[in-house]
Amino acid sequence: MKKVLAACACIVLFTACVENSAEYKKMRTDNDSLKLQIKKREVEMDDMLSLLNAIENDIKSVRETEKYLDIQKDAELSGSKREQIKDNMAIIVETLKKNKQQLAELQKRLNESSVHSSALQKTIDRLTKDVNEKAEFIVQLQNELNRKEQQITELSGKVEALNIDMEILRDFNESQSERISDQDKALNMAYYCFGTKKELKEQHILTGGGLFSKSKALQGEFNKEYFITIDKRQVTTIPLYASKAKIKTNHPEDSYNFFKDNEGNLTLEIDNPERFWSLSKYLVIEVG
Repeated sequence: MKKVLAACACIVLFTACVENSAEYKKMRTDNDSLKLQIKKREVEMDDMLSLLNAIENDIKSVRETEKYLDIQKDAELSGSKREQIKDNMAIIVETLKKNKQQLAELQKRLNESSVHSSALQKTIDRLTKDVNEKAEFIVQLQNELNRKEQQITELSGKVEALNIDMEILRDFNESQSERISDQDKALNMAYYCFGTKKELKEQHILTGGGLFSKSKALQGEFNKEYFITIDKRQVTTIPLYASKAKIKTNHPEDSYNFFKDNEGNLTLEIDNPERFWSLSKYLVIEVG
């Protein structure tokens, strides 16, 4: 017992010595300093990202306001139309002026900050270029509008149109529509396959399964080319050409049914596509 007490005393004395040592105190100080630096960087990054988000929202609003600067060719510009264009231009000018100041501030913060982010720098460069291009466009538009107003005065309110390249705008709209369509298709893609247990195992789609265990689907690497790609909004019935079928992937049971045709072959009918595909975009059916 005395030996144990002596050992404990030695441990306590050793711990006290370590904690009171200069090296231990330095380690504690360095650790606290490192935590403060990390916290400071997090605060700096949060502030810069918040400002960056505000700038991007402003630029988005500028894009919306630009839609109202269009003047149709050979159309007369009424007084109210001219005033509306001027008001919209004033809004854009003020927004771009504020954005330039914010970007300069953000660049200064990044230069002085302990945060070194190439992604943030690229974003600042991109937004700066975007703001400068829009500022140049507004200057050109202002000059053009002044010229048009002079023509209106001289020709009793008739002006030439501000010629906007409609082909570029049309191509842009088509490109946007195609991109949205592609994104929509990708979001609604689903994949299915069916086959016997042997066939599915050969493709590594089913694995395991024995006397006391069930086979499992899509465990590890499997042959994705064996699956058929579909739009889950459009395909709601899948003929299986077999008299027996069992779904091996996870799908709510109340979202589908099996029906037999006159020849006894089963067809999978998906009653609620959104619910059916909510748990997995892959469907594996074992037939026999």
